[in-house]
Amino acid sequence: MKHKLRSFIAAAAGVGFPLAPAVAETVPVQEAKLIDGWRTESGTEMIAMRLVLAPGWKTYWRAPGEAGIPPRFDWSGSTNLAGVAFHWPKPEMFDLSGMRTFGYQESLVLPIEITAQDPGAPIQLKAAVEIGVCDNICVPMSLSLAGSIVPGGAAVPEIQSALDNQPEAARAAGLSAAQCEAEPISDGMRLTARLVLPPVGPEEVAVLELADQSVWVSPAETSRNGGELSATADLVPASAQPFAFDGKDIRITVFGGTGRAVELQGCAG
Repeated sequence: MKHKLRSFIAAAAGVGFPLAPAVAETVPVQEAKLIDGWRTESGTEMIAMRLVLAPGWKTYWRAPGEAGIPPRFDWSGSTNLAGVAFHWPKPEMFDLSGMRTFGYQESLVLPIEITAQDPGAPIQLKAAVEIGVCDNICVPMSLSLAGSIVPGGAAVPEIQSALDNQPEAARAAGLSAAQCEAEPISDGMRLTARLVLPPVGPEEVAVLELADQSVWVSPAETSRNGGELSATADLVPASAQPFAFDGKDIRITVFGGTGRAVELQGCAG
């Protein structure tokens, strides 16, 4: 069966962020839709969200940095949906008033891998999406996306291109060891990752993430000593207390400052 996908968007600026008069006349998100994909060898469905922004505007990566707005997805209105996995392409690094952020300038194709409860039946998707978009100011946006997926379809070049633009796997980039240490601080934990990894680029920046996105993670202090890269960040949960977490839930992405990035999921220790 051919892969059929229909989508629509309803977008509005969120409250709490004042708009300058000149910006109020601009629609930051010019297009937001789900685009057709294909059935993977593992039996999942690969689709994507396409965002097209007004000239000069950008939106944020899953870990937006010091001043960004993290994206949020709510798929609870969907049917025959067992799981959703995002395959984020490499973001750019931006400087916003001396603060480092990570995102995408003017457009984003985000591959989304869909797992059905019943692989032989159609999947009805309904997603409430919250993103941040920025030019001279930042505006939170609410998007409504919907579509109907019938199993099947052929590979789509723009989705495949985004899949090919993900960070390199750290092992393939030469990682030989990864050790993490955590210590309590007054309002959470301090995590230090030490990676035996060849240089990724001349201006290495590490980003540490936890699977639990409710935990705030500070920008990592990144340094290199020969073949070892070190990154230290503070992790602060809503309770503002030390807490336990599993090393396999730590994701580390190292940016090289030249458009290159490598990624590691899980850290021993």
